[in-house]
Amino acid sequence: MHSMLQMWIIPAFVHGLGIAIAAAACAYACVALLVTWKHSRRRAARSAAEPCPHPVSVLKPLRGADPYLHENLRSFCLQSHPDYQLVFGVRDLDDPAVATVQQLHAEFPRLDMALAVSPCSHGSNPKVSNLINMLPFARHDWLVLADSDIRVPTDYLSRVTAPLAEPDTGIVTCLYRGIAEHGFWSWLGRMFIDDWFVPSVRLAYAFSPARFTFGSTIALRRDVLDAMGGFEVLRNALADDFWLGELVRRRQLHIVTSNVMVGTQVSERRLSSLWTRELRWLRTVRAIAPWGFSMTWVCFTSPLVVVGFVLAPGLLTASLAALGLGARFLLHSIQSRAARAHLPWYEALLFPLRDGLLLLQWSIALTGWQVRWHGRLLDARGKRTSPGLIRNSTT
Repeated sequence: MHSMLQMWIIPAFVHGLGIAIAAAACAYACVALLVTWKHSRRRAARSAAEPCPHPVSVLKPLRGADPYLHENLRSFCLQSHPDYQLVFGVRDLDDPAVATVQQLHAEFPRLDMALAVSPCSHGSNPKVSNLINMLPFARHDWLVLADSDIRVPTDYLSRVTAPLAEPDTGIVTCLYRGIAEHGFWSWLGRMFIDDWFVPSVRLAYAFSPARFTFGSTIALRRDVLDAMGGFEVLRNALADDFWLGELVRRRQLHIVTSNVMVGTQVSERRLSSLWTRELRWLRTVRAIAPWGFSMTWVCFTSPLVVVGFVLAPGLLTASLAALGLGARFLLHSIQSRAARAHLPWYEALLFPLRDGLLLLQWSIALTGWQVRWHGRLLDARGKRTSPGLIRNSTT
């Protein structure tokens, strides 16, 4: 009798598990598609933002020079904003990025630019150390921080700084699209951003207020930064952009996600470099948002619907798989059009590979905490401190 129950219960459990997995993956793909589609319609209906006349200092921490650094930095020199300053920062004059800054200064001699050169290290985060060294050069009280691989439209500054006029706004940030430069692996890297990261953030924001900030853009007032303890409070933080937003939220100020979509360079030429960057990203997310990370498995549509069908073959799981894969394909198409990218038609065939690679990376991310960043091995949890320890890090 006991063995007969086992023979019936176990197959029924496996069958039910297969349906549940396929249904979860299908539901996520459909809801993500709906949210992305609604966002694309709202964005198409928006008119251009009114220029914001308040003076702005843009802080651009630099380290090294990739082939697209000039084009990315040049986009910040072409802003329609009426009054802004660019502050670049490097550790020493031998940094290759200095030549790019000098070239831009020669090209735009009337543009207000400053170059901060300082080897001073203020903690384990080299980017934050750079920002600390740069801040004294900033002449204005409205600040915009943006990573060196970011490319922006000409009305970027006017639009991202406009919400800072509201006193309850703490930070304005931007989502970003990938700009693939080097063929296959950079295409997959772009799909990581456009097809998975951006839709998952939009889906989260559809049901809760914005709580994350991204290195693509962080705009804030100097008084807000000073009230948090300045950049020094982040000197040992691995995910400095996240913690900056978290500290703003704790002061009961709003995080605003701008409707500006900026571009970020995806330049990986090999699987190894793509794997290293994305694994670091996933383990960092696991460290700062463990519950959200634990539920990320539902996002990997293609392998999950296949697993669901294998566990529970039948018309129901086949229908769920077809619906989920169709939604996943349409999501990729909408994101590609939103990026205004002239992508090869066959890239759409890569999304099952992209989903499968992401599921594998997610699984590996569960096995440890080590990440590689700027040539160093770090523990993703190492700087995930308690609120009290974050405040005490300034002492």
